[in-house]
Amino acid sequence: MTQQQLEKYLWGAATLLRGTIDAGDYKQYIFPLLFFKRICDVYDEEFERALAESDGDMEYAAFAEHHHFQVPEQAHWNRVREITTNVGMALQEAMRTIEKANPDTLYGIFGDASWTNKDRLSDATLTNLIEHYSQHKLSLSNVADDKLGNAYEYLIKEFADDSGHTAAEFYTNRTVVKLMTLIMDPQPGESVYDPTCGSGGLLLNCALHLKEEGKEYRTLKLYGQEINLLTSAIARMNMFMHGIEEFSIVRGNTLANPAFLHNDSLKTFNVILANPPYSIKAWDQKSFASDPYGRNIWGTPPQGCADYAFQQHIQKSLDEKNGRSITLWPHGVLFRDSEAAMRSKMIEQDLVECVIGLGPNLFYNSPMEACLLITKTNKEPHKKGRILFINAVNEVKQEKTMGFLEDKHIEKIFGAYQKFESQEHFAALKTIDEVMVNKGNMAISLYVQPEKNGDNPILPFEEAFANWEESGRNLKSSMSELFKILEY
Repeated sequence: MTQQQLEKYLWGAATLLRGTIDAGDYKQYIFPLLFFKRICDVYDEEFERALAESDGDMEYAAFAEHHHFQVPEQAHWNRVREITTNVGMALQEAMRTIEKANPDTLYGIFGDASWTNKDRLSDATLTNLIEHYSQHKLSLSNVADDKLGNAYEYLIKEFADDSGHTAAEFYTNRTVVKLMTLIMDPQPGESVYDPTCGSGGLLLNCALHLKEEGKEYRTLKLYGQEINLLTSAIARMNMFMHGIEEFSIVRGNTLANPAFLHNDSLKTFNVILANPPYSIKAWDQKSFASDPYGRNIWGTPPQGCADYAFQQHIQKSLDEKNGRSITLWPHGVLFRDSEAAMRSKMIEQDLVECVIGLGPNLFYNSPMEACLLITKTNKEPHKKGRILFINAVNEVKQEKTMGFLEDKHIEKIFGAYQKFESQEHFAALKTIDEVMVNKGNMAISLYVQPEKNGDNPILPFEEAFANWEESGRNLKSSMSELFKILEY
Protein backbone atom coordinates (compact mmCIF):
# COMPACT_ATOMS: atom_id res chain seq x y z
CA MET A 1 0.00 0.00 0.00
CA THR A 2 1.06 3.55 -0.64
CA GLN A 3 0.90 6.00 2.28
CA GLN A 4 -2.37 7.38 0.92
CA GLN A 5 -3.89 3.90 0.53
CA LEU A 6 -2.84 2.97 4.06
CA GLU A 7 -4.45 6.10 5.48
CA LYS A 8 -7.65 5.49 3.54
CA TYR A 9 -7.72 1.89 4.80
CA LEU A 10 -7.23 2.90 8.43
CA TRP A 11 -9.76 5.73 8.27
CA GLY A 12 -12.25 3.35 6.66
CA ALA A 13 -12.83 1.74 10.05
CA ALA A 14 -14.04 5.07 11.46
CA THR A 15 -16.61 5.39 8.68
CA LEU A 16 -18.14 2.11 9.86
CA LEU A 17 -18.93 3.79 13.18
CA ARG A 18 -20.80 6.76 11.71
CA GLY A 19 -24.30 6.95 13.10
CA THR A 20 -23.61 4.50 15.92
CA ILE A 21 -21.44 6.61 18.24
CA ASP A 22 -20.39 10.27 18.43
CA ALA A 23 -17.42 11.29 16.30
CA GLY A 24 -15.64 12.41 19.46
CA ASP A 25 -15.69 8.82 20.71
CA TYR A 26 -14.20 7.16 17.60
CA LYS A 27 -10.70 7.33 18.94
CA GLN A 28 -11.39 5.27 22.07
CA TYR A 29 -12.30 2.28 19.87
CA ILE A 30 -10.29 2.72 16.67
CA PHE A 31 -6.85 3.31 18.22
CA PRO A 32 -6.90 0.28 20.57
CA LEU A 33 -8.24 -1.94 17.79
CA LEU A 34 -5.53 -0.79 15.39
CA PHE A 35 -2.81 -1.30 18.00
CA PHE A 36 -4.18 -4.77 18.84
CA LYS A 37 -4.00 -5.75 15.16
CA ARG A 38 -0.49 -4.34 14.75
CA ILE A 39 1.11 -6.17 17.69
CA CYS A 40 -0.55 -9.47 16.71
CA ASP A 41 0.70 -9.20 13.11
CA VAL A 42 4.20 -8.25 14.27
CA TYR A 43 4.16 -11.17 16.74
CA ASP A 44 3.25 -13.57 13.91
CA GLU A 45 6.03 -12.16 11.74
CA GLU A 46 8.58 -12.57 14.53
CA PHE A 47 7.31 -16.10 15.23
CA GLU A 48 7.72 -17.13 11.57
CA ARG A 49 11.23 -15.67 11.46
CA ALA A 50 12.29 -17.53 14.61
CA LEU A 51 10.63 -20.68 13.29
CA ALA A 52 12.71 -20.48 10.11
CA GLU A 53 15.90 -19.88 12.10
CA SER A 54 15.27 -22.99 14.23
CA ASP A 55 14.13 -25.36 11.49
CA GLY A 56 10.57 -25.41 12.78
CA ASP A 57 11.14 -25.44 16.56
CA MET A 58 7.78 -24.09 17.85
CA GLU A 59 9.00 -23.77 21.44
CA TYR A 60 12.05 -21.78 20.33
CA ALA A 61 9.89 -19.49 18.18
CA ALA A 62 7.70 -18.63 21.17
CA PHE A 63 10.61 -17.49 23.39
CA ALA A 64 10.06 -13.96 24.73
CA GLU A 65 13.42 -12.70 23.43
CA HIS A 66 12.20 -13.10 19.85
CA HIS A 67 9.26 -10.74 20.34
CA HIS A 68 8.64 -7.07 21.01
CA PHE A 69 5.52 -8.01 22.98
CA GLN A 70 4.02 -11.24 24.24
CA VAL A 71 0.68 -12.21 22.68
CA PRO A 72 -0.86 -15.25 24.44
CA GLU A 73 -2.53 -17.62 22.01
CA GLN A 74 -6.01 -17.16 23.52
CA ALA A 75 -5.68 -13.37 23.14
CA HIS A 76 -4.57 -13.30 19.51
CA TRP A 77 -6.46 -11.29 16.88
CA ASN A 78 -7.22 -14.44 14.89
CA ARG A 79 -8.81 -16.08 17.95
CA VAL A 80 -11.06 -13.06 18.56
CA ARG A 81 -11.94 -12.98 14.86
CA GLU A 82 -13.54 -16.41 15.24
CA ILE A 83 -16.03 -15.11 17.84
CA THR A 84 -19.51 -14.20 16.55
CA THR A 85 -21.43 -13.51 19.79
CA ASN A 86 -20.39 -11.24 22.65
CA VAL A 87 -17.60 -9.94 20.44
CA GLY A 88 -17.03 -6.94 22.70
CA MET A 89 -16.40 -9.20 25.68
CA ALA A 90 -13.91 -11.25 23.66
CA LEU A 91 -12.07 -8.10 22.54
CA GLN A 92 -11.94 -6.70 26.07
CA GLU A 93 -10.63 -9.96 27.55
CA ALA A 94 -7.99 -10.30 24.83
CA MET A 95 -6.73 -6.75 25.38
CA ARG A 96 -6.56 -7.19 29.16
CA THR A 97 -4.72 -10.50 28.73
CA ILE A 98 -2.11 -8.84 26.51
CA GLU A 99 -1.68 -6.02 29.03
CA LYS A 100 -1.08 -8.54 31.83
CA ALA A 101 1.39 -10.46 29.67
CA ASN A 102 3.42 -7.24 29.16
CA PRO A 103 3.11 -5.43 32.52
CA ASP A 104 6.22 -3.26 32.11
CA THR A 105 5.31 -1.86 28.70
CA LEU A 106 1.61 -2.27 27.90
CA TYR A 107 -0.18 -1.98 31.25
CA GLY A 108 -3.40 0.01 30.70
CA ILE A 109 -2.51 0.86 27.10
CA PHE A 110 -5.85 -0.20 25.60
CA GLY A 111 -7.75 2.35 27.70
CA ASP A 112 -11.12 1.84 29.33
CA ALA A 113 -13.57 1.85 26.40
CA SER A 114 -16.86 0.07 27.02
CA TRP A 115 -16.50 -2.76 24.50
CA THR A 116 -19.33 -4.76 26.06
CA ASN A 117 -22.05 -2.11 25.67
CA LYS A 118 -24.12 -3.55 22.84
CA ASP A 119 -26.34 -0.46 22.72
CA ARG A 120 -23.31 1.43 21.43
CA LEU A 121 -21.50 -1.31 19.53
CA SER A 122 -23.45 -4.35 18.41
CA ASP A 123 -21.80 -7.67 17.61
CA ALA A 124 -22.39 -6.93 13.93
CA THR A 125 -20.63 -3.55 14.13
CA LEU A 126 -17.62 -4.99 15.95
CA THR A 127 -17.43 -7.90 13.53
CA ASN A 128 -17.42 -5.44 10.62
CA LEU A 129 -14.60 -3.49 12.28
CA ILE A 130 -12.55 -6.63 12.85
CA GLU A 131 -13.12 -7.84 9.29
CA HIS A 132 -12.17 -4.42 7.93
CA TYR A 133 -8.80 -4.49 9.70
CA SER A 134 -8.32 -8.16 8.79
CA GLN A 135 -8.06 -7.25 5.09
CA HIS A 136 -4.34 -6.40 5.37
CA LYS A 137 -1.37 -7.57 7.40
CA LEU A 138 0.12 -4.78 9.50
CA SER A 139 3.44 -6.56 9.97
CA LEU A 140 6.74 -4.67 9.85
CA SER A 141 7.60 -6.10 6.44
CA ASN A 142 4.26 -4.96 5.00
CA VAL A 143 3.99 -1.62 6.81
CA ALA A 144 7.19 -0.08 8.18
CA ASP A 145 7.17 1.89 11.44
CA ASP A 146 7.57 5.22 9.65
CA LYS A 147 4.65 4.55 7.31
CA LEU A 148 2.32 3.30 10.03
CA GLY A 149 3.41 6.07 12.37
CA ASN A 150 2.58 8.69 9.76
CA ALA A 151 -0.80 7.06 9.17
CA TYR A 152 -1.43 7.04 12.93
CA GLU A 153 -0.67 10.77 13.06
CA TYR A 154 -3.04 11.21 10.13
CA LEU A 155 -5.79 9.47 12.12
CA ILE A 156 -5.16 11.73 15.11
CA LYS A 157 -5.62 14.76 12.88
CA GLU A 158 -8.74 13.32 11.23
CA PHE A 159 -10.29 12.59 14.62
CA ALA A 160 -9.48 16.15 15.64
CA ASP A 161 -11.14 17.51 12.50
CA ASP A 162 -14.15 15.25 12.97
CA SER A 163 -14.71 15.75 16.67
CA GLY A 164 -14.43 19.54 16.83
CA HIS A 165 -14.42 20.82 20.39
CA THR A 166 -12.64 17.75 21.83
CA ALA A 167 -9.70 18.14 19.46
CA ALA A 168 -7.59 20.41 21.63
CA GLU A 169 -7.34 17.70 24.29
CA PHE A 170 -5.06 15.56 22.20
CA TYR A 171 -3.87 17.44 19.16
CA THR A 172 -1.51 20.38 18.67
CA ASN A 173 -1.19 21.91 15.21
CA ARG A 174 1.65 19.91 13.66
CA THR A 175 3.17 22.88 11.85
CA VAL A 176 3.51 24.70 15.17
CA VAL A 177 5.03 21.53 16.66
CA LYS A 178 7.66 21.55 13.90
CA LEU A 179 8.61 25.15 14.71
CA MET A 180 8.80 24.42 18.43
CA THR A 181 11.07 21.42 17.83
CA LEU A 182 13.42 23.39 15.56
CA ILE A 183 13.79 26.09 18.21
CA MET A 184 14.46 23.63 21.04
CA ASP A 185 16.96 21.63 18.91
CA PRO A 186 17.06 18.45 21.05
CA GLN A 187 20.32 16.52 20.81
CA PRO A 188 21.11 12.79 21.12
CA GLY A 189 21.21 11.65 24.73
CA GLU A 190 19.23 14.61 26.08
CA SER A 191 16.08 14.33 28.17
CA VAL A 192 12.85 15.79 26.76
CA TYR A 193 9.71 16.35 28.83
CA ASP A 194 6.13 17.38 28.15
CA PRO A 195 4.10 17.90 31.37
CA THR A 196 0.76 17.90 29.49
CA CYS A 197 1.65 15.62 26.61
CA GLY A 198 -1.73 14.85 25.04
CA SER A 199 -1.22 12.30 22.26
CA GLY A 200 2.56 12.74 22.50
CA GLY A 201 3.08 14.76 19.33
CA LEU A 202 5.64 17.18 20.79
CA LEU A 203 7.76 14.40 22.29
CA LEU A 204 7.53 12.23 19.21
CA ASN A 205 8.51 15.05 16.89
CA CYS A 206 11.76 15.55 18.80
CA ALA A 207 12.78 11.96 18.05
CA LEU A 208 11.67 12.18 14.42
CA HIS A 209 13.54 15.48 14.03
CA LEU A 210 16.80 13.82 15.07
CA LYS A 211 16.04 10.85 12.83
CA GLU A 212 15.53 13.14 9.81
CA GLU A 213 18.88 14.81 10.56
CA GLY A 214 20.59 11.41 10.55
CA LYS A 215 21.40 11.64 14.26
CA GLU A 216 20.99 8.92 16.88
CA TYR A 217 17.41 9.42 18.00
CA ARG A 218 17.12 6.26 20.10
CA THR A 219 19.24 7.76 22.88
CA LEU A 220 16.75 10.60 23.38
CA LYS A 221 15.01 10.16 26.73
CA LEU A 222 11.31 11.02 26.39
CA TYR A 223 9.04 11.74 29.37
CA GLY A 224 5.41 12.80 29.42
CA GLN A 225 2.47 13.16 31.78
CA GLU A 226 -1.17 13.35 30.72
CA ILE A 227 -4.24 13.60 32.94
CA ASN A 228 -6.69 11.86 30.59
CA LEU A 229 -6.56 8.04 30.63
CA LEU A 230 -7.50 7.53 26.97
CA THR A 231 -5.25 10.31 25.72
CA SER A 232 -2.26 9.01 27.69
CA ALA A 233 -2.89 5.56 26.20
CA ILE A 234 -3.03 7.08 22.71
CA ALA A 235 0.31 8.79 23.38
CA ARG A 236 1.92 5.47 24.34
CA MET A 237 0.47 3.73 21.31
CA ASN A 238 1.70 6.63 19.18
CA MET A 239 5.27 6.02 20.34
CA PHE A 240 5.13 2.27 19.69
CA MET A 241 3.52 2.80 16.27
CA HIS A 242 6.52 4.95 15.32
CA GLY A 243 8.96 2.31 16.52
CA ILE A 244 10.02 4.26 19.61
CA GLU A 245 10.26 2.11 22.73
CA GLU A 246 12.45 4.12 25.15
CA PHE A 247 9.97 6.51 26.75
CA SER A 248 7.95 7.01 29.91
CA ILE A 249 4.44 8.41 29.63
CA VAL A 250 2.45 8.45 32.86
CA ARG A 251 -1.17 9.21 33.49
CA GLY A 252 -1.78 11.80 36.20
CA ASN A 253 -2.40 15.40 37.22
CA THR A 254 0.89 17.25 36.75
CA LEU A 255 0.06 20.12 39.12
CA ALA A 256 -1.37 17.93 41.89
CA ASN A 257 0.89 14.88 41.52
CA PRO A 258 3.97 15.37 39.31
CA ALA A 259 5.04 11.93 38.15
CA PHE A 260 8.76 12.39 37.65
CA LEU A 261 10.76 12.82 40.84
CA HIS A 262 14.37 12.41 41.90
CA ASN A 263 15.34 12.28 45.58
CA ASP A 264 11.92 13.72 46.58
CA SER A 265 12.45 16.71 44.27
CA LEU A 266 11.26 17.32 40.74
CA LYS A 267 13.30 15.52 38.12
CA THR A 268 14.98 18.02 35.78
CA PHE A 269 15.22 17.88 31.99
CA ASN A 270 17.29 19.41 29.20
CA VAL A 271 14.30 20.29 27.03
CA ILE A 272 10.64 20.93 27.85
CA LEU A 273 7.98 21.48 25.20
CA ALA A 274 4.37 22.05 26.25
CA ASN A 275 0.91 23.11 25.18
CA PRO A 276 -0.84 23.21 28.58
CA PRO A 277 -4.60 23.58 29.08
CA TYR A 278 -5.42 27.28 29.14
CA SER A 279 -6.74 29.22 32.12
CA ILE A 280 -8.12 26.24 34.04
CA LYS A 281 -10.09 27.17 37.14
CA ALA A 282 -10.50 23.75 38.80
CA TRP A 283 -7.09 23.35 40.38
CA ASP A 284 -5.74 23.24 43.94
CA GLN A 285 -4.42 26.75 44.40
CA LYS A 286 -4.17 26.33 48.17
CA SER A 287 -1.77 23.40 47.88
CA PHE A 288 0.33 25.22 45.31
CA ALA A 289 0.79 28.15 47.71
CA SER A 290 2.80 25.78 49.95
CA ASP A 291 3.97 23.43 47.23
CA PRO A 292 6.18 20.62 48.60
CA TYR A 293 8.29 20.72 45.43
CA GLY A 294 8.93 24.47 45.65
CA ARG A 295 7.30 25.25 42.33
CA ASN A 296 5.83 28.57 43.48
CA ILE A 297 9.16 30.25 42.70
CA TRP A 298 7.49 33.49 41.55
CA GLY A 299 4.27 33.31 43.55
CA THR A 300 0.82 31.72 43.55
CA PRO A 301 -1.38 32.22 40.47
CA PRO A 302 -5.02 33.31 40.84
CA GLN A 303 -7.61 30.58 41.30
CA GLY A 304 -9.28 31.44 38.01
CA CYS A 305 -6.18 30.90 35.91
CA ALA A 306 -3.51 28.20 36.46
CA ASP A 307 -1.31 29.24 33.52
CA TYR A 308 1.58 30.40 35.68
CA ALA A 309 1.30 27.28 37.85
CA PHE A 310 2.20 25.28 34.73
CA GLN A 311 4.88 27.78 33.70
CA GLN A 312 6.52 27.62 37.12
CA HIS A 313 6.33 23.82 37.09
CA ILE A 314 8.12 23.90 33.74
CA GLN A 315 10.80 26.29 34.97
CA LYS A 316 11.40 24.28 38.14
CA SER A 317 11.76 21.12 36.00
CA LEU A 318 14.58 22.51 33.82
CA ASP A 319 18.21 21.46 34.10
CA GLU A 320 20.20 24.27 35.70
CA LYS A 321 23.07 24.07 33.20
CA ASN A 322 21.35 23.90 29.81
CA GLY A 323 17.60 23.70 30.45
CA ARG A 324 15.39 25.28 27.81
CA SER A 325 11.64 25.38 27.38
CA ILE A 326 9.07 26.43 24.81
CA THR A 327 5.41 26.73 25.75
CA LEU A 328 2.38 27.52 23.61
CA TRP A 329 0.14 30.04 25.38
CA PRO A 330 -2.65 32.53 24.65
CA HIS A 331 -1.30 36.09 24.64
CA GLY A 332 -2.81 36.84 28.05
CA VAL A 333 0.19 35.35 29.87
CA LEU A 334 2.26 38.22 28.45
CA PHE A 335 0.28 41.11 29.89
CA ARG A 336 -2.49 40.14 32.36
CA ASP A 337 -2.37 42.34 35.49
CA SER A 338 -3.24 39.47 37.83
CA GLU A 339 0.07 37.78 36.94
CA ALA A 340 2.24 40.88 36.65
CA ALA A 341 4.30 40.22 39.80
CA MET A 342 5.11 36.62 38.79
CA ARG A 343 5.89 37.64 35.21
CA SER A 344 8.20 40.42 36.42
CA LYS A 345 10.19 38.00 38.58
CA MET A 346 10.59 35.65 35.63
CA ILE A 347 11.91 38.53 33.51
CA GLU A 348 14.19 39.96 36.22
CA GLN A 349 15.77 36.53 36.72
CA ASP A 350 16.78 36.69 33.03
CA LEU A 351 14.93 33.49 32.16
CA VAL A 352 12.95 34.73 29.15
CA GLU A 353 14.87 34.39 25.91
CA CYS A 354 12.23 35.00 23.26
CA VAL A 355 8.52 35.63 22.75
CA ILE A 356 6.93 34.80 19.39
CA GLY A 357 3.45 35.95 18.42
CA LEU A 358 1.73 33.55 16.01
CA GLY A 359 -1.13 34.09 13.59
CA PRO A 360 -4.84 33.30 14.09
CA ASN A 361 -6.76 30.03 13.62
CA LEU A 362 -3.94 27.69 14.62
CA PHE A 363 -6.31 26.08 17.14
CA TYR A 364 -9.36 23.98 16.44
CA ASN A 365 -12.65 25.90 16.57
CA SER A 366 -10.92 29.05 17.73
CA PRO A 367 -9.66 32.15 15.91
CA MET A 368 -7.47 32.90 18.93
CA GLU A 369 -3.91 34.01 18.35
CA ALA A 370 -1.27 32.21 20.37
CA CYS A 371 2.30 32.93 21.39
CA LEU A 372 5.41 30.91 22.13
CA LEU A 373 7.21 31.68 25.38
CA ILE A 374 10.82 30.50 25.33
CA THR A 375 12.93 30.34 28.48
CA LYS A 376 16.47 29.25 29.31
CA THR A 377 18.14 28.60 32.64
CA ASN A 378 21.54 29.65 31.32
CA LYS A 379 21.49 31.99 28.34
CA GLU A 380 24.40 32.38 25.95
CA PRO A 381 26.55 35.45 26.82
CA HIS A 382 25.27 37.61 23.93
CA LYS A 383 21.66 36.91 24.97
CA LYS A 384 22.01 37.73 28.66
CA GLY A 385 19.88 40.66 29.78
CA ARG A 386 17.97 40.69 26.49
CA ILE A 387 14.65 39.41 25.19
CA LEU A 388 13.77 38.97 21.52
CA PHE A 389 10.20 39.74 20.46
CA ILE A 390 9.01 38.33 17.12
CA ASN A 391 5.66 39.39 15.67
CA ALA A 392 4.78 36.63 13.22
CA VAL A 393 1.04 37.32 13.14
CA ASN A 394 1.11 37.53 9.32
CA GLU A 395 3.14 34.33 8.91
CA VAL A 396 0.21 31.96 8.55
CA LYS A 397 -1.70 30.27 5.74
CA GLN A 398 -5.48 30.15 6.12
CA GLU A 399 -7.39 27.14 4.84
CA LYS A 400 -11.13 27.05 5.56
CA THR A 401 -11.40 27.57 9.31
CA MET A 402 -7.86 26.39 10.13
CA GLY A 403 -4.52 28.11 9.88
CA PHE A 404 -1.14 26.47 9.47
CA LEU A 405 2.48 27.46 8.99
CA GLU A 406 4.00 26.81 5.59
CA ASP A 407 7.70 25.99 5.32
CA LYS A 408 8.45 29.58 4.31
CA HIS A 409 6.75 30.85 7.47
CA ILE A 410 8.67 28.44 9.69
CA GLU A 411 11.96 29.36 8.00
CA LYS A 412 11.34 33.10 8.47
CA ILE A 413 10.40 32.77 12.15
CA PHE A 414 13.20 30.31 12.94
CA GLY A 415 15.69 32.45 11.02
CA ALA A 416 14.79 35.52 13.09
CA TYR A 417 15.12 33.51 16.29
CA GLN A 418 18.59 32.29 15.27
CA LYS A 419 19.83 35.77 14.30
CA PHE A 420 18.61 37.20 17.63
CA GLU A 421 18.55 40.78 16.41
CA SER A 422 16.01 43.46 15.54
CA GLN A 423 14.30 43.34 12.17
CA GLU A 424 11.92 46.08 11.00
CA HIS A 425 8.25 45.16 11.39
CA PHE A 426 9.14 41.65 12.48
CA ALA A 427 11.55 41.39 15.42
CA ALA A 428 12.76 43.65 18.22
CA LEU A 429 15.62 42.94 20.61
CA LYS A 430 15.01 44.64 23.96
CA THR A 431 16.87 44.78 27.24
CA ILE A 432 15.30 43.62 30.47
CA ASP A 433 15.32 47.23 31.68
CA GLU A 434 13.30 48.31 28.65
CA VAL A 435 10.72 45.64 29.36
CA MET A 436 10.58 46.49 33.06
CA VAL A 437 9.86 50.13 32.18
CA ASN A 438 6.55 48.67 30.99
CA LYS A 439 6.17 46.91 34.36
CA GLY A 440 6.97 43.52 32.85
CA ASN A 441 4.32 43.77 30.15
CA MET A 442 5.55 41.58 27.29
CA ALA A 443 2.66 42.23 24.89
CA ILE A 444 4.43 41.91 21.55
CA SER A 445 2.72 44.92 19.97
CA LEU A 446 4.46 47.17 22.52
CA TYR A 447 7.81 46.31 20.97
CA VAL A 448 7.25 45.43 17.31
CA GLN A 449 4.44 46.31 14.90
CA PRO A 450 3.85 44.10 11.83
CA GLU A 451 3.44 45.53 8.38
CA LYS A 452 -0.10 46.35 7.37
CA ASN A 453 -1.76 43.39 5.71
CA GLY A 454 -3.39 44.90 2.62
CA ASP A 455 -6.40 47.10 3.39
CA ASN A 456 -6.99 45.40 6.72
CA PRO A 457 -4.35 46.56 9.21
CA ILE A 458 -3.93 44.19 12.14
CA LEU A 459 -4.80 45.78 15.46
CA PRO A 460 -2.43 45.47 18.40
CA PHE A 461 -3.59 42.54 20.52
CA GLU A 462 -4.53 44.69 23.53
CA GLU A 463 -6.66 46.99 21.34
CA ALA A 464 -8.39 44.04 19.69
CA PHE A 465 -8.96 42.45 23.11
CA ALA A 466 -10.39 45.70 24.47
CA ASN A 467 -12.69 46.00 21.44
CA TRP A 468 -13.88 42.44 22.01
CA GLU A 469 -14.60 43.14 25.69
CA GLU A 470 -16.45 46.35 24.77
CA SER A 471 -18.57 44.57 22.17
CA GLY A 472 -19.41 41.94 24.79
CA ARG A 473 -20.55 44.61 27.24
CA ASN A 474 -22.63 46.30 24.54
CA LEU A 475 -24.28 42.99 23.62
CA LYS A 476 -25.06 42.25 27.27
CA SER A 477 -26.60 45.72 27.67
CA SER A 478 -28.65 45.34 24.49
CA MET A 479 -29.94 41.93 25.55
CA SER A 480 -30.89 43.32 28.95
CA GLU A 481 -32.88 46.12 27.33
CA LEU A 482 -34.56 43.64 24.98
CA PHE A 483 -35.67 41.41 27.85
CA LYS A 484 -37.10 44.44 29.66
CA ILE A 485 -39.17 45.30 26.57
CA LEU A 486 -40.34 41.68 26.18
CA GLU A 487 -41.33 41.50 29.86
CA TYR A 488 -43.25 44.80 29.53
